[in-house]
Amino acid sequence: MSRHDLQNASRRAFLQRCSALGVAGSALPWALNFAAMSEAAAATAADYRALVCVFLYGGNDYGNTLVSYDQASYDAYHALRPTLAYSRDALTGTVLAPGVAPRDSAGAARQYALAPELAPLLPVFDAGRMAVMLNVGTLIQPTSKTQYNNKSVPLPPKLFSHNDQQSVWQSSLPEGATSGWGGRLGDLFVAGNGNATFTCVNVSGNAVFLSGRTAVQYQVTPSGSVPLRGLSSPLFGSTACSDALRSLITQPRTHLFENEYNRVTSRAIGANDQLTAALAGAPALTTPFPTGNSLGDQLKLVARMISNSSALGAKRQVFFVSLGGFDTHDRLLTVHPDLLTKVAGALSAFYLATVELGVADRVTTFTASDFGRTLTGNNDGSDHGWGSMHFVLGGAVKGKAYYGVAPAVANNGADDVGQGRLLPTMAVDQYAATLGRWFGASDSDLLAVLPNLANFNAGTRNVGFLG
Repeated sequence: MSRHDLQNASRRAFLQRCSALGVAGSALPWALNFAAMSEAAAATAADYRALVCVFLYGGNDYGNTLVSYDQASYDAYHALRPTLAYSRDALTGTVLAPGVAPRDSAGAARQYALAPELAPLLPVFDAGRMAVMLNVGTLIQPTSKTQYNNKSVPLPPKLFSHNDQQSVWQSSLPEGATSGWGGRLGDLFVAGNGNATFTCVNVSGNAVFLSGRTAVQYQVTPSGSVPLRGLSSPLFGSTACSDALRSLITQPRTHLFENEYNRVTSRAIGANDQLTAALAGAPALTTPFPTGNSLGDQLKLVARMISNSSALGAKRQVFFVSLGGFDTHDRLLTVHPDLLTKVAGALSAFYLATVELGVADRVTTFTASDFGRTLTGNNDGSDHGWGSMHFVLGGAVKGKAYYGVAPAVANNGADDVGQGRLLPTMAVDQYAATLGRWFGASDSDLLAVLPNLANFNAGTRNVGFLG
């Protein structure tokens, strides 16, 4: 048997094992066969592509992010949150004008405006490089309101819980999951990168989203990697001491745990040296990033890494950045506008930086959050919800468009389960599959990466917002 035949046979065996991984619901625990996935992790790429996840921790308030603007919908929005609603006059400068108007489940045309603080994103939308995702959220399978009320279909575990829904968004499992779909996408391409360390890069700490089996999330700060002090400068003023320390913490050991610890340490030291050199050789960015904006700082580092990805040997990269503070049970009108200002400034600057670098069509940025929030007000805030609205930006985005079904603006209406908690009509798995397909994953690989995807009709798995 030829090597080609062996590879095909191995891949067929992998796919056969993956077919047994379909999830019927949270009551049937999903255990991804990582040994099988590693057999598929030989995907290669000739070009460069990056996915950048912007996670809004706390559950973003969708009602005051993408605001209903057509008169009937605005009136319903204002009636449900009279003390929290934007005035309609304040929205006239950010009304979105897509090529095709979004429609609700009854077929009626709808109109939306961005929150005024998101005005910097309007030129990106108008240029056709930003798309709006309507009512995205965690689902096990397509679910109607009747099915939800009758509990006749499996539902995502621990709905409305911050920690668990953050994990379900990022991994398809509640808190305690060991891998996320960003890391599992990284697994598919890690072997094709010159340095596997730079496949999955987290600029905001730690997140299950970037954990894979082969791909290990590499944590950096907005300033770059974190060097080991004793090696970055002479230990006790002595280079000999630094050399001794380097040898002590990197040389092979006979003890299993000691050897693994030194192996990981050696990898970290090497990665620090390589990244530091790559950033030093990166082209200077003239695109201004907002100051005093932690999300902007994170995305600027991502742009710098992307600008010299060849020095890192990277063909496929998944990045994770985040901003917290979106758990707006109170002070929504005080806290939320400032958060949106930071999001808009950071996303706009990052997109313009990719244009400056000539890589806009190879970098796709998308937002995510624990969940949406209730449309009904809670004095001066809103409570935990479910579905929400999200944005995707990049040169490959089929923008100036909406994707998904516009939800009715109501309390316990046709599209919500009470208090304006949206019942998602676009699953995270569909959202992720569309991103993953553009990234280069095959349809069969995506079924392994996204455990619930098999529960959705094949014709609906790719939402179509990427070229």
